[in-house]
Amino acid sequence: MLPSTDFISTRATRCAYISPMSAPASSLLLFNKPFHVLTQFASKDGKACLADYIQAPAMRPAGRLDYDSEGLLLITSRAGLINALTDPRSQTPKTYLVQVEGTVTTDALKHLRRGVKLADGLTLPAEAKLIAEPDWLWPRNPPIRFRREIPTHWIELTIREGRNRQVRRMTAAVGHPTLRLVRWSVDEWTLDGLAPGEFRYVSEDEVDRFLSSKRPATAPATSRYRRSASRVSRR
Repeated sequence: MLPSTDFISTRATRCAYISPMSAPASSLLLFNKPFHVLTQFASKDGKACLADYIQAPAMRPAGRLDYDSEGLLLITSRAGLINALTDPRSQTPKTYLVQVEGTVTTDALKHLRRGVKLADGLTLPAEAKLIAEPDWLWPRNPPIRFRREIPTHWIELTIREGRNRQVRRMTAAVGHPTLRLVRWSVDEWTLDGLAPGEFRYVSEDEVDRFLSSKRPATAPATSRYRRSASRVSRR
C-alpha cells in the first residue's frame, strides 16, 4: 500500500524542504533511510546524506544507523527525546531484520540471546530468532553478493544498547557475517507504511505520551513488523 496523504513523499524530488509555514506542529519524524545514505545532514565527500531527502535545520538524528544499513531512523528537535532514546540506562529496544551467511544453528541463536563477547565487552542479552525472508521487503540497490555454495538466512534480532556496528559484530562473532541489515523498529515506532527515502511526522501528543511513560527499565519488545509489514511499500 502506498503511503497515505499525511506522508510527505520524496519520490519525485528526493528532497522536501520543511519550512516553518508548511511543517506540522511536530518535533519528530520517522525516516526510512536507504542503503548508502549517511546519518547526518552534511557530506564532505559526495556521499548521499539526510539533506538529500529532508531539509529540517532544527532537527537531528536520535542515534545512528550505519551508512551500509537501512531502515528506521528517528529525527527530532527535542533534546529530551534524544536523551530518552539513547541513554544506555533506558535500554531502548531496537529490532533489526538481519540477513546472514550460513545455516544458523540453535546454538548460535542461544549465544546471541545470552550475550556475545566483543572487543568492547559482553553484550546485553538479546532476543533472537530465525524468520522467513520478509516477502514485503524492497530489493536492495545494489543487491547483496550471493555465493551459490553458501546459503543465507534471516534473523530477527532485538537489542537494548547502541554500540558501534553492534549487530554486525554480534552475528560475525557467532559465525554468521551480516549481508543485509534493516532496522524495523525503535521502541514503539516502526517502518510501517514507509518506503525507502520516505518519512512521516509523529503527532506531538504521541511524543508527549511516550516521554511521560518512559521508564529506566524498558519491557521486552514484541515483534510487530509481520502484522503490518504488508503495508510497507516495495521499492
